[in-house]
Amino acid sequence: MNIDIKEYTRADFQTSQEVRWCPGCGDYTILATVQSFLADMGIERDKHVFVSGIGCSSRFPYYMDTYGIHGIHGRAPAIASGIAAANPDLTVWVITGDGDALSIGGNHLIHTLRRNVNLNILLFNNQIYGLTKGQYSPTSEQGKVTKTSPMGSIDYPFNPVSLAIGSEATFVARTIDMDRKHMTAILEAASQHRGTSFIEIYQNCNVFNDKAFAEVTSRESRDDNRIYLKEGERIVFGPNDEWGVRLGPDGAEVVEVAKVGLDAIQVHTSKNPGPGVAFALSRLSHGPHGPTPLGIFRNVERPVYEDLMVGQIEEAQERKGPPDLAGLLRSHGSWTT
Repeated sequence: MNIDIKEYTRADFQTSQEVRWCPGCGDYTILATVQSFLADMGIERDKHVFVSGIGCSSRFPYYMDTYGIHGIHGRAPAIASGIAAANPDLTVWVITGDGDALSIGGNHLIHTLRRNVNLNILLFNNQIYGLTKGQYSPTSEQGKVTKTSPMGSIDYPFNPVSLAIGSEATFVARTIDMDRKHMTAILEAASQHRGTSFIEIYQNCNVFNDKAFAEVTSRESRDDNRIYLKEGERIVFGPNDEWGVRLGPDGAEVVEVAKVGLDAIQVHTSKNPGPGVAFALSRLSHGPHGPTPLGIFRNVERPVYEDLMVGQIEEAQERKGPPDLAGLLRSHGSWTT
């Protein structure tokens, strides 16, 4: 029997809530892109769940006409893991920021990645704490002058993509808020991946950290600094593809194609079983400064947490028969006083 699935538009995923971000914030573009993408997915709205923590980005669930939970600071991956494990028919999205995910939520993030829970994490990275009005964050560059670092930050910043790859994440990608076409392609690939997908989105905070990503977004410099990773193609960039990336003894490096020859340039694949090449590419730039890779770094298969969990439950039931709660409560390990 054929069941007709409703054809959605972006408006179907918009709510009556007033979108309360600062005018010009990159979050608006991300919201519109995600809403349009979900409309094209052809999945019923009640099959989507958006879970967030605390921060500007974490208002996201209010603006999505789907199920949603506005969680507590840094705990969105933990909440989402429970939802995904208990409801395998749902599409689960985590919306978080660089402060929410990489500071108080750091452990929740890396353990979700290593477990390979079937959910999608969108990390909005604006390199600042925006909701609390401009303190330095775990991705702020050294020397960053803010309200909490008046003489410049002395902390060494995280590279979110490197962190995700180092946690053995099975899908890792990076995109930019201003490039809706590229972001949509990354969202599509992430939604097709079974396991944890992690997407870092460079997102401009025009009030507290404006133009933090100017080198990869401005018309004057973007062609020289955007390295689009395309599956099965050599990694070249520049206005005339005059620059390329090759693997050397010290990792990935930028070279002139004319000097080394096209055959020396790395052919990109996100399917390498090991994380070494993807990690090397992630180290080309520690932040959005100079040539910066964008696209899918890693996309591999590994057993999904929920499948392993269900397998153990079924095995336990086969060994011991139907659950016996009363017997469990009276088993060894209990005591009386």
